[in-house]
Amino acid sequence: MSAPPGSVRLSDVARAAGVSIATASRSLRGLAGVSDTVAERVRDLAQDMGYVTNTYARTLAGGRTTIVGLIVHQIDDPYFAELAAGVVRAAEEQELIVQIGHSGRDPERELKQIRTLVAQRARAVIVAGSGYTDARREAAARELLARYEYVGGRAAVVGRHFLGVDAVLPDNSGAAALTARHLVELGHRDLVVVSGPVDLTTVQDRQREALAVLTAAGARARVVETDFTGHDAGSATVTALRANPEATAVLALSDAMAISVLTCLRRAEIEVPTQVSVAGIDDVEVAEIVSPSLTTAAFPLADLGREAMALTTRPRAHRPRRKMIPAELIVRESTAAPNHRQIRAR
Repeated sequence: MSAPPGSVRLSDVARAAGVSIATASRSLRGLAGVSDTVAERVRDLAQDMGYVTNTYARTLAGGRTTIVGLIVHQIDDPYFAELAAGVVRAAEEQELIVQIGHSGRDPERELKQIRTLVAQRARAVIVAGSGYTDARREAAARELLARYEYVGGRAAVVGRHFLGVDAVLPDNSGAAALTARHLVELGHRDLVVVSGPVDLTTVQDRQREALAVLTAAGARARVVETDFTGHDAGSATVTALRANPEATAVLALSDAMAISVLTCLRRAEIEVPTQVSVAGIDDVEVAEIVSPSLTTAAFPLADLGREAMALTTRPRAHRPRRKMIPAELIVRESTAAPNHRQIRAR
């Protein structure tokens, strides 16, 4: 940490930023009347100098706000929407208000949002979504959350390994094993695995375990890397199947991608599951009502959010708590035994 709590004054931050004390105060409190450029410079300097924690400490002395900050990767992804619903419901039971931010899987954008929540004196901060395999990309956020908790703030994460606070951890490896094993047991030995950026820990955990199960069964898997959303997963999968007409199954490492795959296969007149089986991971609500309904490894998504919220209401532990959430295989219409009807290469 750059300075011990209490050693940096508001006047020090104002002097370093070249602004008045009033402007520095308004910037840190998120009030109007200060340009975005100036406010961001003041907040950055306050963070570097260790002043953000002092701002929060004074708030605790006078009473906390009723705001809980929730930062997710992608708010229009059903996974995060359902998780957020769990946080909101749990917060409402305590008469708290949830403020939701969207990071777009950008570590710098995520860090900026955490800084803003701390400066606004949020009662708690929850960060949800995959972390990064390179812990250095999260080092600044880890340090900021440590300062925030040092003076009485509470933080929790969902699906993160390296932020050093209480965590709710979906068993991503176990979920991937369930779906891969299901496809193998049906008789599939030539598959396409629709993956995401390998610098994300969730992708790494799911892909590694899926490939381990498939390899152990003597199956062949072609990995197609996409952006881990539904934006291009479907079209990329159709291209991969055209290039590999012997493939009889697709394992998508998220339901958002699996649903995109189903949509594009229907448009390409590739029948599911007659020609190709499709399975996903997460069990978002729409997975049950798409046609054909999606086989997937299910996590209780709203409960993930509720559990994270519950962690922020407990006193800080000597060591961060870890709560692992297992997945359950839900078999629906999108998977069946292969019949080896080749896909037409049109």
